[in-house]
Amino acid sequence: METENVFEIESPRVAFVTMGCAKNEVDTQRMQSQLTRCGFAIEQDPEAADAVVVNTCSFIQSATEESLEAIFEVAGMPNVTAGAALIVAGCMPARYGQDLESELSEASAFVPCSKEDDIVQVIAQALGIDQARLERMKAAMLGAVPEGAVAINGSRAVSAYVKISDGCDRFCSYCTIPYIRGRYHSFDYETVRADVADRVSEGVKEIVLIAQDTGRWGQDFEDESSLAWLVGTLADEFADTWFRVMYIQPEGITDELLHTAAEHDNICSYFDIPLQHVQPSILKAMHRKGSREEYESLVERIRRIVPEVTLRTTLIAGFPGETEEDFDELCDFVEEGFFDYIGVFAYSREEGTRAYDLPDQVDDDEKAYRAQRLRDLADDVCTPLVAARVGKAMNVLIEGREEDGQLFGRAMCQAPEVDGVTYVDNGEPGNIVQVTITDTLLYEMEGE
Repeated sequence: METENVFEIESPRVAFVTMGCAKNEVDTQRMQSQLTRCGFAIEQDPEAADAVVVNTCSFIQSATEESLEAIFEVAGMPNVTAGAALIVAGCMPARYGQDLESELSEASAFVPCSKEDDIVQVIAQALGIDQARLERMKAAMLGAVPEGAVAINGSRAVSAYVKISDGCDRFCSYCTIPYIRGRYHSFDYETVRADVADRVSEGVKEIVLIAQDTGRWGQDFEDESSLAWLVGTLADEFADTWFRVMYIQPEGITDELLHTAAEHDNICSYFDIPLQHVQPSILKAMHRKGSREEYESLVERIRRIVPEVTLRTTLIAGFPGETEEDFDELCDFVEEGFFDYIGVFAYSREEGTRAYDLPDQVDDDEKAYRAQRLRDLADDVCTPLVAARVGKAMNVLIEGREEDGQLFGRAMCQAPEVDGVTYVDNGEPGNIVQVTITDTLLYEMEGE
């Protein structure tokens, strides 16, 4: 006599553990949406799920180690040891392929970035759901979940990420992304617009456009387009929604983009421009272009066209061949105060990248010292720029409440997760309120 299949009684529950950056969060949301439309339930507690997907990051070694820790933690959960499926997805399967599969016997299946659209079939197979059952689950969901809707956690986010492209063609000598994500390809306008429309229909008030290289959007189309056209067109249609663009390489900061931002009140006057270094010989070894003089000119051009702009960058300390003089020049550049926010990373030596075998590798302790020194210097320079906002009136998007009931949100000069928040005294989550900044503490602001 056949045992009754539990999945005939209730929807299979799938939980996600997402590691790494916002781009992985978007990939997780897309997989969740696909599963929801096919009758699966998104479970917030991994220990209560029938299948757990760990969406991994493998950009640098520390991220790989954190992803492995998450995988082993999930593998030890009671439901997984009792037979729930463990799916390893994202960057690690893309980067390590069959080597990873042979080492991680705990996993039921592996889904690299390029195969994430197959997540429904992968989980169905891992749970023993045959095609007939899967078709019945899909049929039961017809009309119940709108195309593109993301069924996650039941809470209503007021800010959301939308990916506009994937992959990268730059092949910076320290970077694994082209090997993990493949060559650069823009998502067509209709796809991006549909994602934005879905998020707006769910009550989202801020759309953050992201990619590995946002500035290149549209350049690979047969009829070439531009990031400026994309964000301007979206801002025109969704006039009550904030738009923010992250990860624009220096070459992507065009006058067209700057003028588009200046002409739209709902495009955040905020540019995130990863420079990585300012010394030409180091940049050349990184397989990047630029110099301190070029970057100073770039900042001057940005501020001339968008006077109230907020600028963020990222820098790498301890790249192979970086001398003390090179590092001092990087510190001098930071002290000029061109950027409101600066992220600093110690160079991570990654197998398979061109920089792995470069001569004059910097000692790990020295890399850590330089990175921390640069972070401290950045704090000394940037926090007074934040403090200078006291007395200014700003619109703040209220995101939620702390445990003690304190309202918090973000102004246009604060990107999600990286630039701190603004505490306010009135309003409700999802509201955009005008406040006067009354105080700051490091990167946090207070307004009333």
